[in-house]
Amino acid sequence: MKKSIISIINTITIGILLILVSIILVLTNKLQGVSRVINYAGLVRGATQRVVKLEISGLESNILIHELDTYLDELKNGGTSDNIIYIDDKNFQDKLKTQTEYWEILKEEILFVRKNGAENSNIIKISEEYFDLADQTVAAVETYSNNTLKIVNILEILTPVDICLVISFFIIQVILNRRIEKDKKILEKQAFYDYQTGLPNKYRCEVFINDSQFLGEPTACFMFDLNDLKLTNDTYGHVMGDKLIITFANVLKETIGYFNFVGRFGGDEFIAVMYNTSKNDVRKFLNDLDEKIFEFNQQSETIKLSYACGWAISTDYFHSTYKTLFERADEFMYDNKRLKKSRGYTPNIKI
Repeated sequence: MKKSIISIINTITIGILLILVSIILVLTNKLQGVSRVINYAGLVRGATQRVVKLEISGLESNILIHELDTYLDELKNGGTSDNIIYIDDKNFQDKLKTQTEYWEILKEEILFVRKNGAENSNIIKISEEYFDLADQTVAAVETYSNNTLKIVNILEILTPVDICLVISFFIIQVILNRRIEKDKKILEKQAFYDYQTGLPNKYRCEVFINDSQFLGEPTACFMFDLNDLKLTNDTYGHVMGDKLIITFANVLKETIGYFNFVGRFGGDEFIAVMYNTSKNDVRKFLNDLDEKIFEFNQQSETIKLSYACGWAISTDYFHSTYKTLFERADEFMYDNKRLKKSRGYTPNIKI
């Protein structure tokens, strides 16, 4: 549940990061367009004064007036010819509208000057008023640019913060994943391994015992039964009985080798599998096991190990499976155990 919440939060923060970066890119690109609008708004302001000076001097400036008409229209609506973007800002658009309307008044005054002369007109006064309006338009778009830049600055501050959050949640997620994997391994060990001996448990052993697939390589299967475990438990307590089980498990695990299988089938029973083996290898393994148990019994003043064993190898049977080999090994083990009991046996433990 915690992992799911962290994963959702991390996804959200990544989504926010992508949105922030996208907005910054859009606004940065927009700022470039706004800068162009500022330049053209200033150009209109300056060029208008040039028109007035030319007209007062008696020089008609129709081409320049036409260019100013085009610039004002593109400033209002956006234009592709001069790459002027549309500024969706009410203050700027209102100022530009007033400036454009006054531009029409100024153009009428220019026509009056052409007919009647500058000395009989109000062109200076009107041009000054128009200049002030153009100034206000430039100021409006500069304000818009500054406000946009402030937003970009804020987003640029939020972006690294969000990146830190993404990294933090990623680290948390990695830690949680490792913890989950660790817990999973613990649960897996609890589910598939015997807590007492650390060997694969009855469930894992049954995978082998119930496997009916034909074996492709020489394989030997073993069944082991500890002697006198119940009597040891009844007489000396389960602590000593547990010690008997653990000791035998360790000796068995040491002797059979890393690449083979050994598991606790339950209680006092163990199974083992030797892969790609032969009868000579089996005999050597059992001899080594007996030697280690003999050495242990010589050194131990309390526990004395003994066991009954049965084994079967696939080379003795046609189309062998784990199931058939373990059935044979189990039969041989109980024959071995009955034989030892018939000879008389006492608990292999000294106090």
